[in-house]
Amino acid sequence: MTTLADLKLGQSARIVEINGDDGVAVRLMEMGLTDGEPIRVIGFAPLGDPIEFSLRGYRISLRSTEAARVEVEPA
Repeated sequence: MTTLADLKLGQSARIVEINGDDGVAVRLMEMGLTDGEPIRVIGFAPLGDPIEFSLRGYRISLRSTEAARVEVEPA
């Protein structure tokens, strides 16, 4: 399965699932990363981490380890 960490600049996808049930998974859901939500990559830090996304009309930055926990399907 593809994860947010696998997406390229400008690529869009739809969130399928957040892996895990720990505090990080809960925080990701609280930030608006929920099943079925469209998301798009809008930038990378100079060394590739963190990754900036557009979601629900706002921007969020996730570390690549956090992004790797979010499974997506191409939009």
